[in-house]
Amino acid sequence: MRVQLFRSALGAAVACLLGSSALASTLIVHAKVIDGSGASARSVSIRIDQDRIVAVGQLKPSRGETVVDAKGLTLAPGFIDAHSHHDRQAEKTPEMAALTAQGVTTIVVGQDGESALPLKAYFETLARSPLAVNVASYTGHGSLRARAMGQDYKRAATPAEMATMSTELAEDLRAGSLGLSTGLEYDPGIYGPPEEVVALAKTAAAGGGRYISHLRSEDVKLDAAIDEIIAIGREAKLPVQISHLKIGLVDRWGEAPRILAKLDAARAQGVDITADVYPYSYWQSNLSVLLPERNFQDRAAARFALTKLTTPEGLRIAVFAPDPSLVGKTIAQIAAERHADPVETYLALTRQSEAYRATHPEVERVDAVIGSAMAESDIAAFIAWKHAVICSDGMTHGLHPRGFGAFAKILRVYVREKRLLTLEQAIHKMSAQTAAQLGLAERGTIAPGYHADLVLFDPARIADRSDLDHPNALATGVSTVWVNGVVVFDKGVPTQARPGQVVRRASWRPGG
Repeated sequence: MRVQLFRSALGAAVACLLGSSALASTLIVHAKVIDGSGASARSVSIRIDQDRIVAVGQLKPSRGETVVDAKGLTLAPGFIDAHSHHDRQAEKTPEMAALTAQGVTTIVVGQDGESALPLKAYFETLARSPLAVNVASYTGHGSLRARAMGQDYKRAATPAEMATMSTELAEDLRAGSLGLSTGLEYDPGIYGPPEEVVALAKTAAAGGGRYISHLRSEDVKLDAAIDEIIAIGREAKLPVQISHLKIGLVDRWGEAPRILAKLDAARAQGVDITADVYPYSYWQSNLSVLLPERNFQDRAAARFALTKLTTPEGLRIAVFAPDPSLVGKTIAQIAAERHADPVETYLALTRQSEAYRATHPEVERVDAVIGSAMAESDIAAFIAWKHAVICSDGMTHGLHPRGFGAFAKILRVYVREKRLLTLEQAIHKMSAQTAAQLGLAERGTIAPGYHADLVLFDPARIADRSDLDHPNALATGVSTVWVNGVVVFDKGVPTQARPGQVVRRASWRPGG
């Protein structure tokens, strides 16, 4: 009887131990911890239990605890991509190695006015089939317009259509949307007048959301576009953020200080305006974006675009559904093959793309181009701005290297090589500051109670390897990445774990 009682007691004790959080916890030791706040690195240990950080300090291993020896590497909060398109075709690569190899643990999607609708259904899909990284989303103005107006969108919305858009936006906010995004250089958002955008921004503000925008112009009419977003912040009384802040007009290169002075003046007047930036001098968009009037016969406008906004040698085809054999070629190369003028070649390709789009509405991405357009000095000034955070504006399946290298490039170029930022400043911009600017709770900081999204890396070795010739090369220098306490990337390879969660805005509560 005594033996039986002893065995029962021992079994109960073992069962209790196996089910305890102590056994499930992980202790990371011997790391240089940069917590995301901007403070200097500390030599402390971090304890993870389930999906949370539970202790930070001089900690001793608990019995049965997994101990990870960081061997002097830097431990930081997982990076947050403030403007991402990695959700596109994410089901093909749910391990998200393009991101985790750089230390990115959360992506913010629904950008440029384009999002899943309704977000409630999208979030439910992510809950059933999660990714390796966390996902937060805005609600896209263009997507709202397309639902309310169909193909008849080249006009202002009617009051009834506005009511439909406002109702759907409010529903998304109740589901946890971060707010409203616009792509005011793109169809169909380009046809939405300022008063339409302000009205929807007020709906976002009423629901506790924010506003983020690809401006109406990043080149010729940049000042007016910035004035518009400042006015939206002032009138709708909500935080506003400029997507991928840049100066895309050759004649205005070097004017970053003047642009930043305008933004600082707006902040001094009470407008909470911020920006995100990617560290590349070339963008990716669609063919028609260079023709704001959408006149595909206008040789003068096309010539201006290929002189002042980019060049035939600097405009490379990234996607072209009508003829995939053109992918990777520049307008100059295609023109030479056709023995044609680059201006007419560009216009002909644009017309071909628009015709294909009209007859193939089921094709999600008909065309995309990569264009060289920005000055390095302006990029550096925007990155250094106190209220700028970092983004990729990238995707996993594309030819722009930013999707695989933006965050590693910041650490290689702007921290290690140019010393524009300290390591602590860069990590702050890529973690805690991003979480604060976008309204993400309990992310971006190494502190008890925060989600255990962490990256362990070597500051002397972390580097981007992606470029225009090798756009999908993984970054190097990251040792281990945890998402919600689960290792998703280790020793240079993804683990195939998919612990990513849906991230809703900080003010969100279940049931709206």
